[in-house]
Amino acid sequence: MTDQLNGGTDAADDHALFDALRKQVARAIGGQPFWAERLAGINPEMLQNRDALGSVPVLRKSDLAALQAQTPPFGGLTATPAGDLARLFMSPGPIFDPEGHGRDWWGGALALAAAGVEKGDIALNTFSYHLTPAGAMFETAAHALGCAVIPAGPGNTADQLVAIGQFRPTVYVGTPDFLKILLDKAAEAEIDTNSFRCAIVSGAALPPSLRADLQGRGLKVVQCYGTADLGIVAYEDGGEGMAVNDGVILEIVRPGTGEPLPDGDVGEIVVTRLNRDYPLIRFATGDMSRTLPAGADKRRRIAGWMGRADQATKVKGMFVRPEQIAVLRKRLGVDGALRLVVTRHAEQDSMVLKIEHHDAQLAGEASDKLMEITKLKGQVEIVPPGSLPKDGKVISDER
Repeated sequence: MTDQLNGGTDAADDHALFDALRKQVARAIGGQPFWAERLAGINPEMLQNRDALGSVPVLRKSDLAALQAQTPPFGGLTATPAGDLARLFMSPGPIFDPEGHGRDWWGGALALAAAGVEKGDIALNTFSYHLTPAGAMFETAAHALGCAVIPAGPGNTADQLVAIGQFRPTVYVGTPDFLKILLDKAAEAEIDTNSFRCAIVSGAALPPSLRADLQGRGLKVVQCYGTADLGIVAYEDGGEGMAVNDGVILEIVRPGTGEPLPDGDVGEIVVTRLNRDYPLIRFATGDMSRTLPAGADKRRRIAGWMGRADQATKVKGMFVRPEQIAVLRKRLGVDGALRLVVTRHAEQDSMVLKIEHHDAQLAGEASDKLMEITKLKGQVEIVPPGSLPKDGKVISDER
């Protein structure tokens, strides 16, 4: 068990989970104006199980930007003043995320341990360390297990290969796509990567073909699911699907509502995170999954990530949202439609922004602004006005 809860509890023990939830809700109502207003009329003592939790209103991830603009920096959702936190992050959107003090604050240690990470391992952490929280999320998890970390971040493949040769890391942390790039480049340069024993991957889809490729190189590959707001929600541990993490109450609801669905039905993931610094109660992620039968440890399980309930999607581990495309359209000053098409080639994500416009010269400016707004590179294609489908899609994920 980690101490991400500042005195946490076990996800397999619903009694302990809901006891901690009642205490958290009582604290939030008593000390946080946002939650006091939102939970008005809710008696914490009535929250004995998931059925009772269904009476609490859902907070959508898409609501955060407006809340944070109204009440900087975190929309009034944090219980700890900003100056008393450990790190302050800005994810694309922008959405602002806090990190508090404490061992394994994001709850990633169990995911790493399930992959076989042990004290004394050296982890190559290729998640971003710049403003977004993923790098810190996995670094704190590795440190909690007693591991050294190479803070590599994404990109700079040539330098990373030098670091691999010098430090001989045993653990890879990052997106599965970038791991393949590293291993392929290392093979071309005849650099030995046999020190790697396992890989913890997240932030992008892991198709069976890519998993087979990576495992065929002698790596144990373990996938986990998390968000910048919630930390690590679930992780593979050798059983079917993913195990729900400690300190997490997970529900599957009908998309766009707070209505719980029966076990086994596909719906939207709603998470209540038991964290004293940043309590999130019935937080709708926009991601889809379904519950699976519990394993021998009675830990709640989900099938893993099964797509989005909205048009937002992840590209190379970063969320791209329709709102960002709307901002881009405004900045370009165009009247025609924009459509971001996301595909996959050679086990890598790629995206093409199609713009209805008469001037092909717009492509260069659009490419720069696409990078500025999404933090991702993509191609731009200027298409004739009126040629894009009128199906309401701003982002078309065709992977």
